[in-house]
Amino acid sequence: MSSALPTVGAVAKPSTDSSRFLISDLCAELESYLEPQQIHEVYRAYLFGAEAHEGQTRQTGEPYIYHPLAVARTMGEMRMDHKAIVAAILHDVMEDTQTSKERILNEFGAEVAELVDGVSKLTHLQFRSKAEAQAENFRKMMLAITQDIRVILIKLADRLHNMRTLGVMRPDKRRRIAGETLEIYAPIAQRLGMNRVRRELERLGFAAKYPFRYAVLEEALQRARGHRREPMQKIEAAITQRMESAEIEARIFGREKGIYSIYRKMQEKRLPFREVMDVFALRIVVGDIDSCYRALGVVHNLYKPVPGRFKDYIAIPKSNGYQSLHTVLFGPHGSPIEVQIRSHEMDRVAQSGIAAHWQYKAGDDSAITAQTRAREWLKDVLEIQNNVGSSIEFLENVKVDLFPDEVYTFTPMGEIMVLPRGSTPVDFAYAVHSDIGNRCVAAKIDRQLAPLSVRLQSGQTVEIVTAKGARPNPAWLSFVVTGKARSGIRHCLKTLQADEAMVLGRRLMEKALSTLGQSLGQISPARLDEVLDAMKLPDIDALLVEIGLGNRMATLVARQLVGQEPADDEEECDSTGAVLAVKGTEGLVVNYGRCCHPIPGDPIIGLLSAGRGLVVHRENCRNVGEQRERADRTVALEWSNEPGAEFAVSVRAQTANRRGALAEMASVIADHGSNIEHISFNERDGHTTAMTFTLTVRGRRHLAQIIRSLRRLNDVLRVQRSKG
Repeated sequence: MSSALPTVGAVAKPSTDSSRFLISDLCAELESYLEPQQIHEVYRAYLFGAEAHEGQTRQTGEPYIYHPLAVARTMGEMRMDHKAIVAAILHDVMEDTQTSKERILNEFGAEVAELVDGVSKLTHLQFRSKAEAQAENFRKMMLAITQDIRVILIKLADRLHNMRTLGVMRPDKRRRIAGETLEIYAPIAQRLGMNRVRRELERLGFAAKYPFRYAVLEEALQRARGHRREPMQKIEAAITQRMESAEIEARIFGREKGIYSIYRKMQEKRLPFREVMDVFALRIVVGDIDSCYRALGVVHNLYKPVPGRFKDYIAIPKSNGYQSLHTVLFGPHGSPIEVQIRSHEMDRVAQSGIAAHWQYKAGDDSAITAQTRAREWLKDVLEIQNNVGSSIEFLENVKVDLFPDEVYTFTPMGEIMVLPRGSTPVDFAYAVHSDIGNRCVAAKIDRQLAPLSVRLQSGQTVEIVTAKGARPNPAWLSFVVTGKARSGIRHCLKTLQADEAMVLGRRLMEKALSTLGQSLGQISPARLDEVLDAMKLPDIDALLVEIGLGNRMATLVARQLVGQEPADDEEECDSTGAVLAVKGTEGLVVNYGRCCHPIPGDPIIGLLSAGRGLVVHRENCRNVGEQRERADRTVALEWSNEPGAEFAVSVRAQTANRRGALAEMASVIADHGSNIEHISFNERDGHTTAMTFTLTVRGRRHLAQIIRSLRRLNDVLRVQRSKG
């Protein structure tokens, strides 16, 4: 085993791409599709870049200008326009030299200057951590992409060349860059349909981050190629003969699944390599859409299809514009064969994705579809950016959105909605529109009411039921999967929390001022401004939000407003005065302690908790403890005469261990109009079972009725309210 280790290191090390690509080679390549004047502009950019990077070398030891040339070469292979290639040559001059954006603007115009600026990192700002710097640079790049999608094409070409020359880096830096490539850049390439770029980024990233795993899989692939070569050749020959008989012009060739895709499939489905069925497949490329379906009929007549394994991505394209027919056949000796059938245009778009738009601009519906879908995704990215607070949160939300697997659902009007696998009706609602998501109260799937947390399946028709005044539930964050839904829910909850905190803060402020014989309206504007300046707050609303969230004590602020000196000991602050009434509908800034589950009728006390607002406890809750003596942290509370909500309460029951006992108890609870939110079994022996229910009740009287009815059941030995 040890003798194989040197081979492993050799296989895993990415190539250094040492062959130099000269400006003459680039110009020769560009002559195939650009005008002479445009090529002259590219050459002028090369001279400008070479001068700017004069004296700089890469870690490979070669002059720095070879890197921008290599990036421009990749852009030329994509058949990009000359301004994008000029920007590719200049993409590092703002970041790594003294060249300013204004100079690029004067020399090459606004379009090129904006492209270069979009790719450049934020090098002149200070960040608290490397993660924050990475996230902010990613955020800047994504915002630039929403203005001009060529920014990401330059960035992907830049990353591709960096990955090809990664072998000269330190092992730790190599793994970090490879991880970033696999987590961010390869998924973005996939999202934009750029399959060729994505496969190479994944292969190089996998080899650099996991060299030993890469080597083992590469060896297994080489063995599998030898075993599959002869059977695949026979199948290919049989299909070719049938296509010729049907007079269908087709190009048939083998396709091998990317090594990183194989690795991920083995990980996700916990499969050994020998059980991954689609390592090798056949691809059939024909002239048009009609020929695709005719070719499908030919292969299904030749070999029987595997039920449930046919996918029509021509009628319903993937979110990145990918179109193809996928089918799995029972081949000779019962071995499964995956076959992909597509037209020439679909094949080109499958490899180049969004870049295909620049290659063929006229009469190309596939490329236009890829571009449209890319712009739809970028519009969602822009909406996420508007809803999040920090760059790190933005990066995480966009990462969540880069899913390769999708489900295809329909609106009631028949419009296709493409969502990541695992999406729920809430994700669907936010995909339609943020306002629909914010006002969502229920969902119908295929005309039947369904839970908002159910996972959607391809082919389902989803209808969202909305209500005026409805708002997102914080619990949705535990099951939504799309970045747009997650950021939309958080943004709405933050806004609601601020509004509710302001209302609670005003009540607490008025209560504290009333003990001093004042009210908020009696405080002079000059005194108010003086206190706000001292606290570095912009206005009274911000102060009330701080008080409502528990970040500032109303009693201390009240003393400052009326000009009294703060008490020597904060705990001596007087908390007497009007008692706050709570009714259960106050929203996000009034919470109910899960330790004691207070319900209407219980004596209660409020504790102010920083960031959470007011937490309501029962008077005898052991978690109140020493906090009770801190007048600055406690608030006297009482229940409103008409509480407007249901409250959770914990009930402990002991029953005979008999089949059907739990069902009888659940039926009694439901008959009293209560829901069981949670149930746990605490103790169980051969004769009895102890369980704890979390129920919803309207108050102590409602709870007493439920407990009395449960005690009447024959199998119930004991029922009591849990002390928490």
